[in-house]
Amino acid sequence: MEQRTLGDTGLRATVLGYGAMELGDPERVNDSQAEHLLGAVLDGGINFVDTSPDYGVSEDRIGAYLSHRRSEYVLATKCGCNVDARGTGGPGHIWTREQLLANIEQSLKRLRTDHVDVWQLHNARVDDVDGAGLLEVMREVQASGKVRHVSISSTKPDITTYVARRAFATYQIPYSALQREHELVIGEAAAAGAGVIIRGGVAKGEPAARLADRWTLWETCKLDEFVAEGESRSGFLLRLTITHPGMHTTIVGTSNPQHLADNLAAVERGTVPEDTYTEIKRRLTQAGEHP
Repeated sequence: MEQRTLGDTGLRATVLGYGAMELGDPERVNDSQAEHLLGAVLDGGINFVDTSPDYGVSEDRIGAYLSHRRSEYVLATKCGCNVDARGTGGPGHIWTREQLLANIEQSLKRLRTDHVDVWQLHNARVDDVDGAGLLEVMREVQASGKVRHVSISSTKPDITTYVARRAFATYQIPYSALQREHELVIGEAAAAGAGVIIRGGVAKGEPAARLADRWTLWETCKLDEFVAEGESRSGFLLRLTITHPGMHTTIVGTSNPQHLADNLAAVERGTVPEDTYTEIKRRLTQAGEHP
């Protein structure tokens, strides 16, 4: 699978990463299923795994089933999460030095590793970061060797400020061709030397009632014209995501082995030809979906 360098970090990540949120609920996914799926992720060639203390038992399962293969993947998790030492938590986030320090210790224990490659604030606002000196705390942890790169998962308007400041090594940003709000800031982040991690790159899957307006846009723009025989809409949308010149990896989460196999197959088809990509963006813009 194609790999790209995450900005100035030097980390090499496959264009398709794995988001482990769906492995967090033991009532939906049992231990055996989680073990099988995580093994299939690495065996399929994916080398970027993203999780969070917020995601139930996700970190525990990565530690249990992947820690013996730690050298094979780039590991990203998050902080500011309202989770205590027992692994239980509440709503929202806690933006304090104490919480960040507690989060990293818990994450390392659960993940069964001595370091995290990418440590991300979980959607902290600029006022939260500045008011509590969170970046300084993260750099302190980085200096200890427990974290390789300090980063953030963020959205507009805050991410625009962070990118302008060159505050973080990587940015996790929501984006798909059907949801282009962050299209330009992705390019700006990459141009500033940051790694770009995309979430939502398949618009959360195949057509569903709650996404009807997105797929209506697809139909308005007649994008099925570009989908190859035997290729799904979601597969083609994933290929559009990896075609964005500023992105480095897109994390796609699933607990379904067949969906994982489908995503791997889609990425193996490669990026969309430049002329097709340009025409699709023209149609989307004409239909009112602006970056």
